[in-house]
Amino acid sequence: MQQQKHKIGIVGWGSISALGEDRASIWERYQQQEQYLSFSTEKNVWEGRLSAKSQQSIAQFRANKLYASLDPTVLMAMLAAKQAVEQSQWGVVDDIGINIGSSRGATQLWEKYFQQFSDNKVLSPLASPTTTSGNISSWVAHHLGSGGLALEHSITCSTALHALLNGMTWLESGRASRFIIGGSEAALTPFTLSQMQSLRIYSRANPSEVYPCKSLHLGKVENTMVLGEGAACFCMENNPSNPIAWIAGVGYAREQVRNATSISAKGMGFQQSMQMALAEAELDRVDVVLCHAPGTIKGDQSEVNAINAIWPNEVPLITSNKWKIGHTFGASGALSLELALLMLEHQCFISTPFEKVEANQKIQNILVNAMGFGGNAVSVILSVPSR
Repeated sequence: MQQQKHKIGIVGWGSISALGEDRASIWERYQQQEQYLSFSTEKNVWEGRLSAKSQQSIAQFRANKLYASLDPTVLMAMLAAKQAVEQSQWGVVDDIGINIGSSRGATQLWEKYFQQFSDNKVLSPLASPTTTSGNISSWVAHHLGSGGLALEHSITCSTALHALLNGMTWLESGRASRFIIGGSEAALTPFTLSQMQSLRIYSRANPSEVYPCKSLHLGKVENTMVLGEGAACFCMENNPSNPIAWIAGVGYAREQVRNATSISAKGMGFQQSMQMALAEAELDRVDVVLCHAPGTIKGDQSEVNAINAIWPNEVPLITSNKWKIGHTFGASGALSLELALLMLEHQCFISTPFEKVEANQKIQNILVNAMGFGGNAVSVILSVPSR
């Protein structure tokens, strides 16, 4: 990897998830051992659904006739991006670059229109414009009043961290000085849930289960993944004067596809991406690894094996947020970045309830992992800025 041309920092972020959308409340909820998943009696599954207040925020967007026909994936991204820009204090944003991705895209609308076509053999004229890939970033650009670059992609569950890689490339090239990256997902639909159940990785926990998703619980005897919905966006700059955190290093790799989920027992993709990120950051270790850990037996163990391979003698603190909010596919890496930023800001480690850790050490560097179908691994190291 070439030497970084610039020092890139995060200067603002916003999010919406099962934890809500208010930063103070989100941090308060992260400090609790309570999970924010809910059991749907209609679908007979656990879900990481938006809070009632956040659903009202999305409904307020729909009150605008121009936005009434948009998928929740787009609306959530608009809310998160607006929050990020407000915190960054950018003011005019007519020249920013935007790359906000999604694993499934306009899932709810697509299923609605497909059902309409199946039943009646006719379609609404909005079917294509509102479900075409590119909707998210384009509508966010419109909402913010930006005429700059707006692009979108899907690399399944590593989508948001790949967006960060793209944003860094644009910033380092000098073709952009400010960039918004992120991920958004509203995949709590019957078809998507059925896809995960067909892979036999979805949680079958009963409605009274305390922790239906056991992310990083290595003693579990069955898969426990639970889907969630949410979005998070981040404002990035070259050489900012007052960053929230520096992007110290990034790494990426691909597993060779040998099975449906592209998972190897030793986590070779994660090993390679973490080693690349460490080399770029010129670090031997980090204080915390925020794992992808979807709550599956093989997925969680594979990532832990990769971490143990890199640090065989002294493993960093490891954690995940999927037991609390679910796996948000393309937004999952972005929501992990949010937790990393909160831990750096408050100098407080957030553990899983399955391995309680009393950590009083200073947190300087956090490595965030994401892995998507197709074996696409990404690792990002965030570092606390010196004051």
